[in-house]
Amino acid sequence: MAIAPRSILAALICGLLVVFCSPAALAHDSLKASSPAKDATVTSLDEIELEFTSRVRMPFVALRDAGDRQVDLGEPQVEGKFVRTEVPEPLPAGKYVIAWRVVSSDGHPIEGEIPFTAEGEPSPEPSTPTPAAEQSTPPSVPAETTAPAAPESSAVAAAEAGDGIPGWIWVAAAALALVGVGLWLAGSRAKRPE
Repeated sequence: MAIAPRSILAALICGLLVVFCSPAALAHDSLKASSPAKDATVTSLDEIELEFTSRVRMPFVALRDAGDRQVDLGEPQVEGKFVRTEVPEPLPAGKYVIAWRVVSSDGHPIEGEIPFTAEGEPSPEPSTPTPAAEQSTPPSVPAETTAPAAPESSAVAAAEAGDGIPGWIWVAAAALALVGVGLWLAGSRAKRPE
C-alpha cells in the first residue's frame, strides 16, 4: 500500500501544530504561592497573601472556619501578581479554609482552596489567690499582657506548581514525530523501483 506524500505532509503538519499550539492553549495562570501555605499551622494571621504566575484581576477571597462559618476579611487588593487581604481580628484556634477566585491574564476564571490551621492567640491562665494573700495585699489592677503577634514565616510557601510544558505533551509530540518519520520512510520505500 502506497502512502501519498500529501498524507505524510498532513500528518507532520498536524503533529507540529499540536506540539507548538498546545502549550499556549494550556497556559492558564495558576496560584504560585500563598501565605499561609497549604496545610500550614500559624500562630497568628494579619494578612492573606496569594501569588500567581501572572497578573490577575477581580479577586475574591473568603475565609471559613471548621463549622463552615465565614470569617470577616478586608477588601482584597491586587498588586500585579499578588492579591492581599487583611484579616482584621485574631483567629481562634481551629481549622480554616481560604477560598479564592480571580480572573487570570488570559480572561479565564481560576479558583482554589487553601486549608490551614490556626493555633489561636495565647490567653493568660487564671490564677487563684490564696485567702491569706488577699487579706495582706491591697487590690491591684491586672496588668495588660500583649503578646506580640508572631508572623508566619516571611517567605511565601509554594502552593501549586504550574511552570513549564506538561510531560504528556512531550510524549505525544515524540509519538507523532515517530509516526511521521515511519510514514515518510514507508512512502520513500514505496517510490523505489525494484
